[in-house]
Parts: sequence; C-alpha cells; structure tokens
Amino acid sequence: MSESKYQNLVPRFVRYVKTETRSDETSTTVPSTQSQVDFAKSLMKELEEIGLKDIHYNTTNGYVTATLPSNTDKKVPTIGFISHMDTADFNAENVQPQFHENYDGSDISLNKDGSVILSPTDFPNLKQYIGQTLITTDGTTLLGADDKAGIAEIMTAMEILLKDQTIPHGDIRVGFGPDEEIGIGADLFDVKEFAADYAYTMDGGPVGELEYESFNAASANIFIQGKNVHPGTAKNTMVNALSLAMQFDGQLPEGEVPEKTEGREGFYHLLGLSGEVEEAKMSYIIRDHDRDTFEARKEKMLSIAEKMNKELGEERVKVILKDQYYNMGEIIEKDMRPINIAKEAMENLAIKPIIEPIRGGTDGSKISFMGLPTPNIFAGGENFHGRYEFVAVESMEKATAVIVEIARLNAEKEG
Repeated sequence: MSESKYQNLVPRFVRYVKTETRSDETSTTVPSTQSQVDFAKSLMKELEEIGLKDIHYNTTNGYVTATLPSNTDKKVPTIGFISHMDTADFNAENVQPQFHENYDGSDISLNKDGSVILSPTDFPNLKQYIGQTLITTDGTTLLGADDKAGIAEIMTAMEILLKDQTIPHGDIRVGFGPDEEIGIGADLFDVKEFAADYAYTMDGGPVGELEYESFNAASANIFIQGKNVHPGTAKNTMVNALSLAMQFDGQLPEGEVPEKTEGREGFYHLLGLSGEVEEAKMSYIIRDHDRDTFEARKEKMLSIAEKMNKELGEERVKVILKDQYYNMGEIIEKDMRPINIAKEAMENLAIKPIIEPIRGGTDGSKISFMGLPTPNIFAGGENFHGRYEFVAVESMEKATAVIVEIARLNAEKEG
C-alpha cells in the first residue's frame, strides 16, 4: 500500500496521460501544438493550488516555471527540476491506462482480443517488477510516462515539501517545457529567468538511473543531383542519383550503426532515403560520446562526398551538417556537486545508482551548455514511445522520494 504522502501521485499521473500533448515536428509554432499550451495552462492552475509562487508561462519558449520558496535561514543553492510536456510520435489519442496489481511475471494481454501482449519473453525487464503495480497501455496508444511521470513526480514532491515543513530546503525552481520529443524543446530555454544554480531533468527510465553523459549529436542531410536520360541511350550519360546514394552509404563503416553498437560506441544512422534517378536525398543522424570521434564522423561524411565528386568530375553530392547537442558531461564534470548529491540521495533511500552514459540526449544536454548543469534522473518508465510502454507505481514513488531527498541534502550540506 502506498504511503499517504503519495496519494495524489497516481491520480495526477493518470490525469496527465489522458491529456493529449503530442508534439509536431512540422509545426513552426512554440510550442509546436496547441494541446501543449492548454496543458501548460492547466499545470499553472495546479501549481497555484499546491501553493508554489512566481508561476509564469513564457510565451517565447513555452515553459511553465514556478518557485517553492526556501524554508531555511541558511544560504543554499537554488536547485531546479525539469520535465517535458509532450509525448512522442505515436498514437496518443484517448490514452486509457490499465492497472495490474501485484504483477506475477507472466504475459499481460493489453487489448480486449488478446492480440497485443506485453511479454517478459520480448521484454525481460518485466521480471524486475514482480509483486509491484504496473500501469500499462490498452494496446492502442503509448502511455506517456515519458515524461508525464516526471511531471507528476515533481508536482507531488513539491506538495510533500510544502506540507512537511520539517524537511529543510532552499529555493526550488520547477520547469515544464514543450517539444522535447522533436528535439527543440530546450532551444529557447531561459537560464537567466530560471535562476537556478543546478538542475535535474526527471526524464530517465528505470529506478536508479543517474545520467550526466550524453551523446554529441548532429544531423546530416545529403543532397544528390543525378542526370536522367532515356535508359536506351543512357551509356556514359545517365547519372543515377539513387545509385550514388547507395554508394555513399556503402562507404560508411558497416558495423557503426545503432543495431550493432552499445555503451559508448557511436554510430551513423540512416533515417531516410528518398528520390528518383534525377535527384535523391538522404538523412542521417550522427552520434558519439567522444567529441574528437564525433568530429571525425562528421569529417568522414564530408570526405566521402569530396571523393565521390572528384570521381564524378563535378559536384553532385552535397552534405549539410548541423550540430544538435553536445555531451553534457563536458560541463557537469567541472562541478560534480549535483551528481554527488543525487547519488547520496538515492543511497539514503536504498536505491542503487546506475551511472551510465545516455545513448541519446535530454533537454539537459542543451541546458547544461547554456550554463545550467542539468543531469538526468530516472522517472521510472520503460519501453517508451509505443504501445508496450509501462511504469510501476513503486518506481514513481521512489523518483518522488529522490526529489525530496535531494532538496533536503542540498539544504543540509550548504550554509
């Protein structure tokens, strides 16, 4: 049975996931969808009801921010907790969370006809949740624990801290932002306005995750110009853009792709290929934890194009590179205070910290390079971005407890 201090956590989470907030990468507005604006306004009302101060909606970047004022006379750093409001590119209409109490480790039939099965055969991570209460989808949508679990945990932690004044804490800033799933949510984040000394994104997966190293990331768009003539008279004249596209991809290291890499290994990932004989376009993402290797990967792309153009005798292959974010470890390693406090908080709660590099990025990747060190902490969800997503109630309670303990330790250690 959940402790009474967490009584609003699950109802809050269910309410959030039933609110559709999918982002849209084709949009030119901030946030990218009106549903996120509406959700932000509802969160503002809730923050006011809980009792936070300085509640503000920034129309420039789509962030809702608020402050839990300090209850200690000591001068302590201001810390922040951040989560994102949007959900990923999967059906998010009419989300109907399903509860499975005292999970026994067997297959879970998600939909009525039994055609969608959440099975430990496919998802061995389920075995870690035997005896717990799982919240799943109904097999037709994603769940939205990424990252509405994080929002619910932050809200509940602030509620706990307000109700229990025996827990000392400094000023705490909270931020709920848009469009993380389409990679632009933190682009306009206002570090000065947020006014924290360090922060955490509550956007990780299983219990114990504490992440401060992310990929360096870039996009690469390759434009290939062919020459289309009648195939019957094409000899020495036709230039097939699709063939050139395959040649380009064939010159990248065969094993350095997502499906063949792990840990700190980087990769090239071909996301899309479209075109005809006359012209073609390829889109890649480039990822690596090491900055030098990351730069070498980008140079590899450029050198392949240069080599092909030289062989063709004219410029037909053009590569456009765009850096997306960098390894936040470069910033956070300069001051490990937020990591050390989070690690101690977890250990105090009998949670084993899992400190591994993220094979991806978070809003914290960008925010850290803006001047606010922002590592990532677990929110509890698993199997994000699809119908097999789930989260355990116990995981969300632990994440909420970690937020509260970080606030306490931050106040205890300073002054």
